[in-house]
Amino acid sequence: MTRGGERKSLDRQLERGIGRVLRAGVAASSLCLAAGLVLSVLGGAPLMAGRLLTAGLVILLATPPSRVVLSVVEYLRERDWLFAAITLVVVAELAASALAAIRGL
Repeated sequence: MTRGGERKSLDRQLERGIGRVLRAGVAASSLCLAAGLVLSVLGGAPLMAGRLLTAGLVILLATPPSRVVLSVVEYLRERDWLFAAITLVVVAELAASALAAIRGL
């Protein structure tokens, strides 16, 4: 396989991995949100309903950054140092933004 062919194969592999992460995140989030909504509407276990709704939102918000982290891992595995470094900068910016939001800055 040529170098270009290897690159395309690795790109497809990364895309499939990212697709799995995004599908899993959306599925888990949807399940938590649906269960929390059902509990909330039925009026039973309000504490559990709130926790499920919160978990669903947190999972949904964490799904795109998970994709970026997976990209870093794949770029490091491929020894693509430039893209790994650039993607690590993105991870650092996402983490700094999250921390600033949590602290209310």
